[in-house]
Amino acid sequence: MLFELIITLVLGILAGTITGIIPGIHINLVATILLSVIAIINLSQNQAIVFIISMAITHTFFDFIPSIFLGAPDSDTALSILPGHEFLLKGSGHHAVLLTLTGSILSIILLFAITPLVTFLIPRIYPFIQQMLGFFLIWTSIFLITRKKKAILITTIIFALAGFLGIAALNSNISEPLLPLLSGLFGASTLVNSIQTNSIIPKQVISKFKITKKELIKPAIATTIVSPIAALFPGVGSSQAAIIGSQVTGKLNENQFLILLGSINTLIMASSFLILFLIQKTRTGAANALLQIIDLDQTNIKIIFATILVTTLFVIPITINTSKIFAKNIHKINYSTISIAILLFLTTIILFFSGVIGFLIFIVSTILGITCLKVGVSKSILMSSLLIPTTLWYLPFF
Repeated sequence: MLFELIITLVLGILAGTITGIIPGIHINLVATILLSVIAIINLSQNQAIVFIISMAITHTFFDFIPSIFLGAPDSDTALSILPGHEFLLKGSGHHAVLLTLTGSILSIILLFAITPLVTFLIPRIYPFIQQMLGFFLIWTSIFLITRKKKAILITTIIFALAGFLGIAALNSNISEPLLPLLSGLFGASTLVNSIQTNSIIPKQVISKFKITKKELIKPAIATTIVSPIAALFPGVGSSQAAIIGSQVTGKLNENQFLILLGSINTLIMASSFLILFLIQKTRTGAANALLQIIDLDQTNIKIIFATILVTTLFVIPITINTSKIFAKNIHKINYSTISIAILLFLTTIILFFSGVIGFLIFIVSTILGITCLKVGVSKSILMSSLLIPTTLWYLPFF
């Protein structure tokens, strides 16, 4: 039985690596396939738990690699393109990945540290959080718009346009609406701009990684406060949680922001399984898959935590070495060629999963993202594409 679980763990890590590295392929897709074939392949409950958990945790470690090196994000890594691309253009793409990896490792430590407190608090405060989240998101939106007084008018217009686009995409009844929406706003727009400006990717430097304990304090605090709450609500993604978390702790430098993104991304995924155990609410596709397979009990939760820990220990060196491979080779290929290839790949994936309507959303969101770059407005404002629909969802009078 132990040997079978080890094999399952390895297969889960392999699946998470593939979904993390290849843009547009998400763990939710693999989880859906697994649910449809679980009876056929005669997978035990423990094997299903190990596979899903190891795949999900691995994915959160790897999914920043295509975002940083290729400019191809998913909903959880969209904001990493902003500082990540700057690191890449300075020859420090690997350093950016290591920062997100640091955040992921930090989040696993925090998970074990806050589990007793979360176990006590969440069942008691969940009703209040559910009532107040919409108002808190309104405050976050106002802060995003007003933090740069000089560009408040154009920022408000772009914020509103992205919000309406998000509402349209999420209500379009297409498959995977976030794929064309976020790929256009954050990925394709950055790639098109790189082609237009003829960006040249310099040779990447792989130097000794250093991070001070002081730089970890703010991301750790923000992650601890925001992640368990974000894990409760399907509409609040890692990028939104990072925006909220960065306002909780005050201004973060680029290093701290990437650490925060990595830590929140992993902790939301990991804590979603704990939340599932506590209140039977599913925040992630992976947690939803578990809910459909088993009824969680004390034994299951022990297996989940053990799988999270073992997966982390295995995945850390794999992530580092994979990032090094990207770093050593990315400059050898003309970046415009890479950008065009990724644009074609994203277009193909979007047409396959989201159809013609998804492709139209992709085009419009790309234009809006390019507009942001041209007028000098921070692309973080484009997260209104998820903030506004989420706010409307959680306001009591909508």
